[in-house]
Amino acid sequence: MRIAVTGGTGKLGRAVVAGLRASGDEVINLDAAAQRPDIRIDLTDYGQTIEALTAIDDRYDSIDAVVHLAAIPAPGITGNAATFQNNIIATYNVFAAAKAAGITNVVWASSETVLGLPFDTPPPYIPVDEEYPARPESRYSLAKHLEETMAAQFCRWNPDLKMIGLRFSNVMDVEDYAEFPSFDADPQLRKWNLWGYIDARDGAQAVRKALDYQATGVEIFVIANADTVMSRSSASLAAEVYPGVEVRKELGEHETMLSIDKAKRLLGYEPQHSWRHHV
Repeated sequence: MRIAVTGGTGKLGRAVVAGLRASGDEVINLDAAAQRPDIRIDLTDYGQTIEALTAIDDRYDSIDAVVHLAAIPAPGITGNAATFQNNIIATYNVFAAAKAAGITNVVWASSETVLGLPFDTPPPYIPVDEEYPARPESRYSLAKHLEETMAAQFCRWNPDLKMIGLRFSNVMDVEDYAEFPSFDADPQLRKWNLWGYIDARDGAQAVRKALDYQATGVEIFVIANADTVMSRSSASLAAEVYPGVEVRKELGEHETMLSIDKAKRLLGYEPQHSWRHHV
């Protein structure tokens, strides 16, 4: 396929671009920071976005699928309104431009924050999953929640459309893992996302699986690694930090509390990397 990846120069984007190219796809990186041979695009400009998803002189004349990763990646980087405005407008433009271009295979980065991060209000149960209503606690997360709602309406308008929202956990590269043992000193340090993470390479695997998934309509998946960032057991962490929260299953020794069961079941997603292999 010829796949447009927005935000391909970001942390997750670099792994996604590399993974897709390694599997033989032609990948076009659309990014405000991109240099040739990628395409520099301002996704908050609808004209530039629809042009990028249809044709660019001397580069291509059609796009088969879109992976939308570009965004201000977290709250607190810029002002609340600026974060919300940039992210929701860019995502609307990508969704609308894909529809106008006749692209029916769209995968985009939603966020674990929709689950209720930073969990100052305890989660409804552990492991958390896709089954309870969104709990955005920041303008960044509110935009991600509205993106999921918007995708459902785009799919209602076009029954042939497939849109997969991936609620990625905190993205990590191998060089980040040296810090992980320091988290053990205080379980409060990483309770904000139930001690979860996603290796960028496994994030790229999830994107590949989502692109290949044969379906129509919108589906949302939590995407995390199979383990936590901690050396101690998951059960002991849940009991100490969230003693009043129902634990709905017997947790494996280091099992993630961001449930990836749905992604395993429907996408065939199986994390291959762990920080424990590197530290």
